[in-house]
Amino acid sequence: METELKLSLSASDLPRLLSHPLLAAGRHLQRLHNTYFDTPELALQKRRISVRERLAGDQWLLTVKTAGQTQNGLSRRQEWEGTTTPGALQFETLVDDAALNQTLMTLRPQLQAMFCTDFERQRWVIAHGVAQIEVALDQGQIHVPDTSLSEAILELELELLSCPESALMALADVLRQTPQGPVQLTPSDASKAQRGSALWAQVRP
Repeated sequence: METELKLSLSASDLPRLLSHPLLAAGRHLQRLHNTYFDTPELALQKRRISVRERLAGDQWLLTVKTAGQTQNGLSRRQEWEGTTTPGALQFETLVDDAALNQTLMTLRPQLQAMFCTDFERQRWVIAHGVAQIEVALDQGQIHVPDTSLSEAILELELELLSCPESALMALADVLRQTPQGPVQLTPSDASKAQRGSALWAQVRP
């Protein structure tokens, strides 16, 4: 179960955010290339499921997420992730939910690459009270292959690694106040998968 708070910000606020003392040390930098899959009829989107292949360094990962609940930027959803071979879509060894596994295996022959996200992730793990939280700053773009359609990605994700859940909102409030002035961090309910699907819909046959 993934519990995450997604926050959007402007490019003008980025230098102030990065000046925050909590982000001064412990940064890990990674380039992530992701391809999202669906059927031409958007069968996964209609079931509020996302399927993604990710290249992180030299490792390929297959990820399946369900929509769960999202409100004011805070999402709670089921997630499965494991190593994979590109294009194999090995749901049978990844997803331990029988009904979801059956749905994915039935749809697998129809799945095709729909859109991609390419971004640089700056990552920190921060202790806030008794909670451990992963802070990820993503900068890059969403694009539909073989088209000119793209959108910028600039967002901050706070993922709960240990309880309590209230620590996510509390840490967001702390990060809004920096030595260089306040940062506008706005809760966002739109995932990268939802934004990419909306882009692809513009060129859907």
